[in-house]
Amino acid sequence: MVVRRLAGTELRAQLDGLAAVLADCVAGGASVSYMDPFSHDQARTAFEGFAAEVDQGRRLLLAAFVVGTVQVILALPPNQPHRGEIAKLLVHRSARRQGVAELLMERAEAEARAEGKTLLNLDTVTGDAAERLYARLGWQRVGVIPGYALYPDGRVCDTTIFFKAI
Repeated sequence: MVVRRLAGTELRAQLDGLAAVLADCVAGGASVSYMDPFSHDQARTAFEGFAAEVDQGRRLLLAAFVVGTVQVILALPPNQPHRGEIAKLLVHRSARRQGVAELLMERAEAEARAEGKTLLNLDTVTGDAAERLYARLGWQRVGVIPGYALYPDGRVCDTTIFFKAI
């Protein structure tokens, strides 16, 4: 599996593939900021916004071709230049349990280090497979925020916060 950092015209050439992964994850019930109904066009619009942030140097976007993606948010307040946030680790349901998420996370950490980051944080649905993945990859659990977000169908879900010194 090849994981690449995308930017510029290469990123824009992959928008439909990236949007397909996001739309599939939402259709599968993932709590990743979007609500049902959620179309491919809406997913593409979301990735167009992410691409604009990549262009501005505010975000990194990595893709495992193209069945998964993850982002590193670089643009944080001035008193946190050493920190980044992991966002939108997405793996198409057809490609799960094949190590894609782990490869994406390893590359995200490496890219964040290359950008001078020494601390990362993220949040995930409590009890989700991703929570177990992060713990296995050495991320430290901070705690749980009850009722933090919603699943795409409107049900409330708890969120676990993690950090990792890199």
